[in-house]
Amino acid sequence: MSKPLVYESSLASVIDLVAREQEPGWLAALREKGAAIHRESGVPTMRQEEWKYTALRPVASVDWQPGEPGPAVFESELGRYSDSPIRLVMVNGRLDRNLSEIPAQPGLTAMSLRDAVYERPGIEGLLGSVATLEGFTFAALNTAVFVDGLFLHLKAGTAVEPVIEVVHVTSGQGMVVAPRILVVAEDGSTAKIVEHYTSDGPSANLTIPVTEVIVGKHANIEHVRLQDEAVTNMHIALWQTAQAGESEYRSYNVAFGGSLARLDQNIVLGGEHITTRLDGVVVANGSQVIDNHTKLDHALPNCNSFEIYKQIVDDDATVVFNGKIFVHQDAQKTDAKQTNQALLLSPNATINSKPQLEIFADDVKCTHGATVGQIEETFRFYMRSRGIPKAEADAILVYAFAAEVLELISDEVVRERLERRLYGKLGIDLGV
Repeated sequence: MSKPLVYESSLASVIDLVAREQEPGWLAALREKGAAIHRESGVPTMRQEEWKYTALRPVASVDWQPGEPGPAVFESELGRYSDSPIRLVMVNGRLDRNLSEIPAQPGLTAMSLRDAVYERPGIEGLLGSVATLEGFTFAALNTAVFVDGLFLHLKAGTAVEPVIEVVHVTSGQGMVVAPRILVVAEDGSTAKIVEHYTSDGPSANLTIPVTEVIVGKHANIEHVRLQDEAVTNMHIALWQTAQAGESEYRSYNVAFGGSLARLDQNIVLGGEHITTRLDGVVVANGSQVIDNHTKLDHALPNCNSFEIYKQIVDDDATVVFNGKIFVHQDAQKTDAKQTNQALLLSPNATINSKPQLEIFADDVKCTHGATVGQIEETFRFYMRSRGIPKAEADAILVYAFAAEVLELISDEVVRERLERRLYGKLGIDLGV
């Protein structure tokens, strides 16, 4: 008798435990769709190809409860990754207005998603239009249970100079936290967004965020995502973007946190002359499992995409990278480059890398490369010969390996603070 493809789990029972006021019919229908998909899909086992390297038994074995509002104040600083006056703080998936700073910016709407559902009729048809639920059981669950979220809207031609900083805080134990974000950047708009996922202590929740991004024609968006939750937390996310013609979208995924963390990031290049960056830095140590699946979907001609993923794994940790580039038959003159490099720092660490190219057009330039290695002895010797202790030399070399991605971030303050956090994650003492 073959083993089942899903775990026995009470996770779906959270859907029935969420208290909710009467909602518009379109949202109720969307939730029903999400609930049905999650109930049918359940919690996958490693017998499913998409979860081949990541065991979800720790998720299935918990008797989860719906996420509750978090505390109004925290004992420690949540951390800032910019000096921006725009700061939106989400606590257990709910916008906390007392902790947020939302100064008026011409052309920018930043508001509670729950309020937007009632006050912005145009949101119907946008929310849920980008995120794929089929095949993403946790995104389906998010759709069924999210209570609040964030709606960011840039009117056509709007240029927001300050970074839009979004802080997601998880707090408590045994809860399913479902942040939901909808970003709509209309034609010709420009902005920089930084999302930071953190915990207020040793929380042990299941965070299942869904971020949908709609990038209009000629829009230019830079989007940084730092997942730095407590290593007692679990985090399974979907980040999906749809780009229109002649737009530019640059995304940077920095993953440090979680005992078990998974991100599916999908970008659809749905127009001509699009430029896309999809880069990542992953550092895992202890017994962490960090899994990243990416997909670049080239639908039309004359588009460029660039992807660099740098992964560092130490101790008994495991990282997974699955990167797919899909080039449709109409997507002639596509130029797509993917690079995945991993650095093993321990004989007990594990890396699973699976680059994939599926090309149905004949006039394209598509390349991918995957390497797994250790610190080069030549470089180590060079530094030690100049009096640098081994531990410090190794830390500098590891930092240099990862910094190639962070250096691409255009905002200097964001870049420097992420580099500083990278030092901290790597155990490098800056002495300041």
